[in-house]
Amino acid sequence: MSDLLNRLKARLAEIEDVEYAAAILEWDQFVMMPPAGGEGRSYQYATLQKLAHELYVTGEMGRLIEALGRAYASAPADDDDAALVRVVERQYRRKTRIPAALVAETFQATSFAQEVWARARANNDFGAFQPHLERIFDLKRQVAACFPEVEAPYDALLDEYEPGMRTSQVRAMFAELKAELVPLVQAIAARPPIDDSVLRRGYAPADQLAASQQVLERFGYDFSAGRQDLSVHPFCTGLGLRDVRVTTRVDPNYLSTCLMGSMHECGHALYELGFPARHARTPLAHGASLGIHESQSRMWENLVGRSREFWGFFYPRLQAIFPGQLGQAPLEIFYRAINRVTPSLIRVEADEVTYNLHTLLRFELEVELLDGRLAAADAPAAWNAKVKECFGLDVPDNRLGVLQDTHWAAGLIGYFPTYTIGNLASVQFFNQALADVPRLSAEIARGEFAGLLSWLRHNVHAHGCKYLPADLVQRVTGRPLGAKDYLGYLKKKYSALYGL
Repeated sequence: MSDLLNRLKARLAEIEDVEYAAAILEWDQFVMMPPAGGEGRSYQYATLQKLAHELYVTGEMGRLIEALGRAYASAPADDDDAALVRVVERQYRRKTRIPAALVAETFQATSFAQEVWARARANNDFGAFQPHLERIFDLKRQVAACFPEVEAPYDALLDEYEPGMRTSQVRAMFAELKAELVPLVQAIAARPPIDDSVLRRGYAPADQLAASQQVLERFGYDFSAGRQDLSVHPFCTGLGLRDVRVTTRVDPNYLSTCLMGSMHECGHALYELGFPARHARTPLAHGASLGIHESQSRMWENLVGRSREFWGFFYPRLQAIFPGQLGQAPLEIFYRAINRVTPSLIRVEADEVTYNLHTLLRFELEVELLDGRLAAADAPAAWNAKVKECFGLDVPDNRLGVLQDTHWAAGLIGYFPTYTIGNLASVQFFNQALADVPRLSAEIARGEFAGLLSWLRHNVHAHGCKYLPADLVQRVTGRPLGAKDYLGYLKKKYSALYGL
């Protein structure tokens, strides 16, 4: 038994090493690589991903998994080795359905497409990106076709990011949220708007980065095990044990872009840094799902980073960095500005109340693109129409519309619903943390975050992907994932802010 398990772990360690080497290439591509290197990098990245895939789907892996699956069939669900075998068996079943050549072609296409997307976004040139979008969705249709038993093609892609979730469940989730959020948005729109001009007074990029670093250090991000850099679209990359990197972006005319983006990616990084060392170089040292990952980033960005308690502590420090812009601005003015609700074009800068309408829009469009009901050439017009429907806004150009996110260029079809799943889970987790540790709000008001981080480490991070996401939420909170806590949080907070 131990010999079989050791052989499995040795093979998994090699696969993890190859995948992390590919991740380093990807991080470098978006942070350090010279612009002309994109095409060559796409082949290097695809080769490593193809190698990792081929290492996983060998006959030897299949035989090891089959033997160990029988041996651990009756083991407790929380046994580490049993969980490893269970996770690997699930991944093996999925990977063996997808040909290695398709894996390589997809990674090559998306790696290069991200370079094209960055230039297309900067130049407002959808035509340059359109052929890549067409190719990516064609490749994703081929991936979906590898799973003919699913209810909908989108299920096959969604399952990669949110194991066990189905398209029908996502539709029901969005329908429930839309029914409650649209009236809330309308009620807020009928009230006098909050003035957020305090966030638009011209903030030096270097000082914004210094402020965000202070926040990240205070939250518990260990800069000896990570770093923060600039990129076109903020992201977090885990590169193995004790190496987790984040990026952000800076708008000199809008303070929230850097601050909230950094908090968001820090939440991802804290999750990655919380996986137990004993799980290193195995699949257990990953998040339970992208929805659970987003629950961590949205928690630190919103439930902490937009809270009155947090700004009661950190605002004087921000004023010290920006005395000219903030020195005479009261805390209440800044707190209200950072929580202003207004329909907007940019998802990553959206307020908490309208944010899920952004993910709903993208979910609906990518389902239509995948099914072939929407042609890539028509995506900009369809995008603009949905923005008008959801937010009542006109999209002035594709840079602020269909080209704003990197996800489609990166091939992350099926990813967008995880942001909303993460929103729901973030509040459900946070409410449980407050119930378990009632002093947390007072600690946050003192700028102390070790209590919250410790609770997350013990209840969420320590499990990695040991449990399916639905099982993890049930285990931590005692009930299934739902919208009740999230909607209650929004209504309470924003009713107070807007006097509803």
